[in-house]
Amino acid sequence: MKIYLNGKIVPKEKAFVSVFDHGFLYGDGIYETLRVYNGQIFKIKDHLKRFFQSAKMTSFNLPMTEAEIENALYKTLQANKLKEAYIRIQITRGYGEIGLDPALCPKPTIVIIPKEFHGHPEEFYQKGVSVAVVNTRRNHPLALNPKIKATNFLNNILAKIESLKKNAYEAIMLTIDDYVAEGTICNIFFVKQGVLITPPTNIGILEGVTRGLVIRLAKSKYLRVMMENSFKKEALYNADECFLTSTTMEIMPVTRVDGKKIGNGKPGVITKWLLKSFREKYVAPYYKLS
Repeated sequence: MKIYLNGKIVPKEKAFVSVFDHGFLYGDGIYETLRVYNGQIFKIKDHLKRFFQSAKMTSFNLPMTEAEIENALYKTLQANKLKEAYIRIQITRGYGEIGLDPALCPKPTIVIIPKEFHGHPEEFYQKGVSVAVVNTRRNHPLALNPKIKATNFLNNILAKIESLKKNAYEAIMLTIDDYVAEGTICNIFFVKQGVLITPPTNIGILEGVTRGLVIRLAKSKYLRVMMENSFKKEALYNADECFLTSTTMEIMPVTRVDGKKIGNGKPGVITKWLLKSFREKYVAPYYKLS
């Protein structure tokens, strides 16, 4: 594997970052994870728009333009000869003396890491996965704005540890007021009586790119979508269908929440239809480019 590090493509064995890098010391950094289909980066403009938004909200002085970052992403993919992959770009505050003042770091560290990826096992989409509602609460939006994709992932990691102990595929975090928020790396939807429901963004969740595409797709097919009202975990227990969305998952059916069967215990009709439609509308065109 070859890594992009501060303008150079280097073997991963030589991709070193200083122990004084504030990304290492304090988790002071931002990132985006992007999906690659047939050598093309999925919805790259949407992801880079969010990346620059994160940079602005964290007072990062990005040394590269959007076009330069896009070029660096493709350069990294080509160096690794990857057609099916996910690719992560991360910028940290950079090298500096110990202390929280960003002014201690004159130059940010820029890293791009690719990995071959052909999607999750098809069995997951056919049978669905289980999730667990965990005790770890989602960061309050006034403490850390969810619009910032920060590299400090301890909140998510603690939730993931809980879900692994419960043998669940993913953790579902609640807000401090016990409303359903999101997963550690994904958004959550459920279906009740033909209505597609997802938590509102103002309770402190990330506005996922795939979340937005699913909402747009559902509305285009005249499916009623509710995303204004918060709900408790019991709503998931009583759902007819449930699924997760993310760049790497696409639309992942959920068939058990806290061990409780959702609907008939199989991926629901609307979930399967949305997954099929998502792949036809958004993914398939990338394979018509070659």
